[in-house]
Amino acid sequence: MGYSTYFGSAEHTKPLAEIFFMDFTNPLVYGVPVFIAFILFELTYSISHGDDHVYNWKDLAASGFMGIGSAILGPLFKVIFAVVLFEVVYEFWNPIVDGTRQNLLGYESFGYAWYVWIICQLADDFTYYWFHRANHEIRVLWAAHIVHHSSDNFNLGTAVRNGWFTILYKPLFYMWMPAIGFPPEMVVVCLGIEALWQFQLHSAYIPKLGFLEKIFNTHTMHQVHHAQNVEYLDKNHGGFLNIFDKIFGTWKEFDEEIDVKYGVIHSPNSYNPVVILTHEFKDIWRDVKKAKKWSHKFMYIFGPPGWSHDGSTLTVKQQQKLQKEHREQYPDLAYNRPN
Repeated sequence: MGYSTYFGSAEHTKPLAEIFFMDFTNPLVYGVPVFIAFILFELTYSISHGDDHVYNWKDLAASGFMGIGSAILGPLFKVIFAVVLFEVVYEFWNPIVDGTRQNLLGYESFGYAWYVWIICQLADDFTYYWFHRANHEIRVLWAAHIVHHSSDNFNLGTAVRNGWFTILYKPLFYMWMPAIGFPPEMVVVCLGIEALWQFQLHSAYIPKLGFLEKIFNTHTMHQVHHAQNVEYLDKNHGGFLNIFDKIFGTWKEFDEEIDVKYGVIHSPNSYNPVVILTHEFKDIWRDVKKAKKWSHKFMYIFGPPGWSHDGSTLTVKQQQKLQKEHREQYPDLAYNRPN
């Protein structure tokens, strides 16, 4: 059968889905060997150029272990949950009526034209922004995502240092896309493409990219995202583009005058993958147990990281407010954060 038979209209969804998943699958399947090659290349380059601070062997081993775990668990879980979830949502909201898929909102479901792919990728980028931002602003999600930020190094090895628990809830953020008519396999591919872009952002060797900085989320912007400097916290959540950060007030330009410190404020201080994966969940449990009120228990789980009922620890917004006030009152004195 020709290209137009499967890609020309929405009514041939099932044959396309079968062929698409078999022949094209998730781009990350092809990206894994590329990831390894680029990590080895950057590692060799850093050593040969005397940049011994870029990689730490124990840290790289921990990142590699978690990356392998994600590579194994990710495809398994997507088969069991993500793909099935997207397919169920798509089938419910886009039933076949008179041989054509019609969305319940009253229009024909999307096909596979080139411009639909572009719109789907933009929708994916919008969704990724809010998924990523939620991971930073809801503590129980931060407990899963902190794994990625827990390294004090910024390199391509850190790019594969992914938490395993994010796999459990990430598909829920993307359900709306098949619901409005994007085919499930298209959503999965766009997710994979997004992940490929995210991987290559994790290198400090790429300088600012001129006019591209006005549109895209670049390497220097992602350095900001991985920094624990107060002014950089919870900034630059975007995927491909930086427009959503700019619209929703989370964009921050890389300042070459600031000495960047990577990692998280409360580091696990361990190379043990189990500790790295679970340490924030343990801290949440500790805080929930000591809280007397149910409202406080709720906030320790679903409130922003750093929230405390007694002010003993501060959220990012509270810290940034204090820093701003300090700089206005004492412009010549360095700011020391309280927690």
